[in-house]
Amino acid sequence: MQVSTTSASPERAPDRLLTAATVSSARRKLVERTAGCPTGAWHPEKDPGQRRFLEIGDLPLESGKTLPGTVLAFETWGELNAARDNAVLVLHALTGDSHVTGEAGPGHPNPGWWADVVGPGKAVDTRRFFVVAANILGGCQGSTGPASTAPDGRPWGSRFPWLTTRDQVEAERHLADALGIDAFAVVIGASLGGHRAIEWAATHPQRVRNLVLVATGAATTADQLAWCHLQTLAIVSDPAFQGGDYYSHPTGPIRGLGLARAIAHTTYRCAAELDERFGRSHQGGEDPATGGRYQVESYLDYHAGKLLGRFDANSYLIVTHSMRVHDVGAGRGGTEAALGRVRARTLVVDVDSDRLFLPAQADQLERCVPGARRATIRSLHGHDGFLVEHEQMSRILSAFLEEV
Repeated sequence: MQVSTTSASPERAPDRLLTAATVSSARRKLVERTAGCPTGAWHPEKDPGQRRFLEIGDLPLESGKTLPGTVLAFETWGELNAARDNAVLVLHALTGDSHVTGEAGPGHPNPGWWADVVGPGKAVDTRRFFVVAANILGGCQGSTGPASTAPDGRPWGSRFPWLTTRDQVEAERHLADALGIDAFAVVIGASLGGHRAIEWAATHPQRVRNLVLVATGAATTADQLAWCHLQTLAIVSDPAFQGGDYYSHPTGPIRGLGLARAIAHTTYRCAAELDERFGRSHQGGEDPATGGRYQVESYLDYHAGKLLGRFDANSYLIVTHSMRVHDVGAGRGGTEAALGRVRARTLVVDVDSDRLFLPAQADQLERCVPGARRATIRSLHGHDGFLVEHEQMSRILSAFLEEV
C-alpha cells in the first residue's frame, strides 16, 4: 500500500438569478458536449491539483467481491502533530469531492465546498488541526469508480461492483492507517457524508474521539429511497446510458444525469424558499404559455447543467446505491444497538427546514448515541442549509471544537 505525495465539490447554490442568456440547461449541455467526452469524471491525464493518491490495491467488499487496484484520492490541510492526535476527517455529500477548502485553480475549477468553515482561523482551523478529506470510493474525482480504468485497460462501466457505506469507510480506514492516524480527533460528516461518519463511529469506536453528524440519519428512510429510485430511473432510462458502457460513445446519459440532479436538488431546498425566491415569475423574456420557462425551472436547469461538467452518471448510481442500502444497525442488532456502540463525544446538527433528512432522524441520533448533544440550523434553504448558513455552522462547530 503506497501513498503518493503528488499533489494532484457539492456546489454552493448561487443566490443570484441567471438570465436566459446564461442559463446552462441539461438540454443545451447535451448539444454542447464535445465528442469523446461522455463523462465529467476526472482522469489521470488531467491536472491533479491538490489531490494526492493512496494505492490500496485489492479491496475486499461487503458483497464478497474484491475491487482490484483500488485508489483513493484525498487532500490534506495543516500539519499532523507529533502526538498524531489532531487529525480531523471531513466526509463530503453525494456529489462532493475532496476539495473541501482552498481556491479554484488547476485541477479544481471551483473553490472548496466548505471554504467558509474550514481553513486558517476558521471554525475547523487548519492551523490547529490536520484536516483530511477523501473523494468517496466509487466517486469520479480521483478515487476508483466506474469511469476508472479496470485491469483489462477498459473503463469499468457496467462491470463496476455495487458498494456500501461500509466499503467506503473501509477504504478510508486504509487512508488513516497510511497517514499514521490511530484515532481521529474529530470526524465530521454531512448528508451522505454523515452516513460514513456514523459508520466510522460504529465500526471503529476506538478511532473516533469526537463526532459531528450534520443533516443525516442512521438509516435511509422509505421517503429517501423513493427519491433515490426516481433519480436512478432518470439515468438508466436515458438512451445514451448504453447499459452503463457509454465511455466509448461521443456522448453519455447527460439528460438522465441532469434530470437526476434536478430531482435531487428539489429535495435539497424547501418549498418556502422556492416560493419566496421565484414564485411564478417567468424566466427572462420567456413566456411559459408558449413553451418558455418559469424562473424556478431555469434554476433547476442551471444546477442540472452545472453538475454535468464534473460528475459521472455511473458514479451517481454507485454512490446513490450506497445511500439506499445505508443502515448502521444492519447485522448489529438494530439501530439502537449500533448507535449504542459509539464512544465518541457527539454533536448532532439538523436544519429546521430540511425536507430530505427530517428532524425525526436527528431525534433518533440524539436519543440513541450515548451523551449526544444537539444543535439546529435555522434556515429557509432546506437541506443545503449546512452549506449556505456558514456563519451558523461555524458558530456551532467552533463551540463544539473548543472542548476538543
